[in-house]
Amino acid sequence: MQPSGDRGVCFNGRVRRQPLLILVGTLLVALIGGGWWYYDQATRPQNVIEAMVRNAVANLGVLTIAPDSWTAAKGVDPQADLTAIVKGMGGRKPVLNVTVTDVSEEQKTGSATLAWAWHLRDGDPDWSYTTSLPLQLTENGWRLVWSPTVVQGSLKSVERLSVTALAAARGEIVGANDVRLAYTQPANRVGIDKSLVDAATAEAAAQQLATLLGQDAGAFVARVKAAGSKAFVEAITLRVEDDVQHALSDQAATIKGVRLILVQRSLGLTSSFARPILGTVGEATQELVDGSNGAIKAGDQTGLSGLQLSRNSVLTGKPGLAVQAVGRTNAGLVRDLFRIEPVTGTTVHISLNRDVQQAAEAVLAEVPGAAGLVAIRPSDGALLAIASGPGSGGLSTASLGQAPPGSTFKTVTSLALIRTGATPDTPVSCTPNAVVDGYRFDNFQGYPTSALGNVSLRTAFANSCNTAMINQRDRLSQAQLVQAAEALGLTADVPLGIPAFLGSMATKATGTDHAAAMIGQGADLASPLGMATVAASIAKGSVVRPRLIMDGAAPAVPDPAVPLNGDEADAIRTLMRAAVTEGGAGILARAPGQPVYAKTGTASYGNPVQYHGWMIAIRGDLAVAVFAANAKSGATTAGPVMLDLLNRI
Repeated sequence: MQPSGDRGVCFNGRVRRQPLLILVGTLLVALIGGGWWYYDQATRPQNVIEAMVRNAVANLGVLTIAPDSWTAAKGVDPQADLTAIVKGMGGRKPVLNVTVTDVSEEQKTGSATLAWAWHLRDGDPDWSYTTSLPLQLTENGWRLVWSPTVVQGSLKSVERLSVTALAAARGEIVGANDVRLAYTQPANRVGIDKSLVDAATAEAAAQQLATLLGQDAGAFVARVKAAGSKAFVEAITLRVEDDVQHALSDQAATIKGVRLILVQRSLGLTSSFARPILGTVGEATQELVDGSNGAIKAGDQTGLSGLQLSRNSVLTGKPGLAVQAVGRTNAGLVRDLFRIEPVTGTTVHISLNRDVQQAAEAVLAEVPGAAGLVAIRPSDGALLAIASGPGSGGLSTASLGQAPPGSTFKTVTSLALIRTGATPDTPVSCTPNAVVDGYRFDNFQGYPTSALGNVSLRTAFANSCNTAMINQRDRLSQAQLVQAAEALGLTADVPLGIPAFLGSMATKATGTDHAAAMIGQGADLASPLGMATVAASIAKGSVVRPRLIMDGAAPAVPDPAVPLNGDEADAIRTLMRAAVTEGGAGILARAPGQPVYAKTGTASYGNPVQYHGWMIAIRGDLAVAVFAANAKSGATTAGPVMLDLLNRI
């Protein structure tokens, strides 16, 4: 029999009949009395039982007990017991279907089958099962018999249900030649455990630990003082697989009050290796939680910066879930009832070459100010190194720095001149200075007098004559200059999977602004990434779009309005080779391997005037840009860094 009006609840009851004589007598009385058609169907035992069960189960589906429908062992409160059992289900409510299977008034017992379906998470299968629901005829009528097995058939009175998230192994970031660059590995969280010592000892330990780690002792002591009396205040995470860091952990452990907590964390090869690019993983910030539309929850380990953040949805994978029976008072009592296994995060393949990146970081190690180095493989745009020096303070000067490119921009200006018909042999006027609208532009201090006068474009470029370029300003419009920069890839917006800036220019400029733009000053801005792209385009003979993430096709970027061609690139390479053989980039004549093509740059800024140092270079299928802030000059600061890199790789 299927009662109406209750979706999802069905009954198939069977009531055992009284002896035949009693049944016949009852029918005769009813017929004689003329009341057959007026027999109250609601008073039939089966209907009464089914209505009672239906109502009781409806309440059970919203995790409440209808008190008049249940009976339980002495001292057991069904509602309190149910509340305790489902407390760990995170507020989830089941969908219930019930079938009454057997009822015996003679034996005063009956039974029903409950079909449970718990929706645990969107996109996952429900936790579905059946339980037996005993019925009992009491002096107060039929009642459902309560026990924990009504909720789950194997549940004991000392157990409750709990839903536990199963962490998914985070995907790895893999570089060129399938070298793992960031992956889950054992590490020690090192910090002060204030529950181990008194307040005075904790502060002394914090001072000692910070000194050992080379951290700001005052700041760390202040953090320890502000924490609760039982708090663990982390100072650093140290890799177990790194011999130096492991030894440092051992040293730290000898300090009274220091505690080491062994964890598994997604970490880079070292604490500094490509850190601004790879990024870090840690506990989710409130900002990330708020902006995730529920994908990230408080306490989650998630990407915080770099590729770990931008590719977090791929790297994170999908956590699993386990429904468990756990002890109500004994935390050690745990058994699985249902599992959805976690799905490991996807590996992200990137172009960084471990050896080139390590070499780049090594050559920048002694540069005092902000510094950046980018190496590109021109043939396919693969970014082999994106390194920033320690003076960058953890920021990615290499991919985000914005500074005037100085004379490295003369590659762009030369392309624009070549497009007007100039060649490396075209005469240009390199004067001691050039005055534009009353403003005087000079060559760099110490410019060789032998390269002054009417000289070839090759000579002016090689020696980096500012006035020779500025004196050609009437030959070039700002639009032609912008178009040349576009042809070399400098002003493109290229999706890399990390925040990045290549370069920018004023689209309109006249007078001194246009003159300054001819020599990489004024509104001209570039990053090492941008100038490495310029060098790579010259090397390839067509525009290069740098690429970091190698999974799937490269993002589509519009082609330049007037693309670079092979003849134009040949002419610029001729100029750059002259800079090595007879000009300011002569330091690279000693570089091993194939011939090197280069251009130095010294960009002025500020008042009083200060300088940034630049150098770009090409060797075979390699293009590199080096930048150093607050430098003496490009040749003297960036030049040795470039030579060191070329020697190492």
